[in-house]
Amino acid sequence: MRDDELVVHVMRWPDEIRDPAQLQQPPVEVSEDEIKGALALMDTMTVDALEGPDFVDHCTEALEQVIEAKREHREPPAAPEPEAEPGRVLDLMAALNASVQKAEQVRGEGQEAEVHEIPAPKKKATNKQATKKQPARNP
Repeated sequence: MRDDELVVHVMRWPDEIRDPAQLQQPPVEVSEDEIKGALALMDTMTVDALEGPDFVDHCTEALEQVIEAKREHREPPAAPEPEAEPGRVLDLMAALNASVQKAEQVRGEGQEAEVHEIPAPKKKATNKQATKKQPARNP
């Protein structure tokens, strides 16, 4: 701390230090119409009163309740259980079978498919000859 200011010293390698001039963006020409359009957009998106259910910070409120409970040495309030939305449970096998049957009907295939056995590959006769390994040469 120096003169009511927080001072942080960080050591950097020379390749990590950049010239601030490199960070400066080039100047941009903006027309009066663009400025008026930007101001009009900001005016339409501005909300004067930040009140109502959309502007309530529930996380901060819950944290304040927990802190207050800890100060008073009591159990914090229980977190409300999220409302369980009834979901659809799908039988994936039934859906898959229905999809396959629909595809077969579209292609005009019958219900029974022909299954052919795949013959096993024939083994080739190989002549295995004993080969001597040459000893490694030392240079």
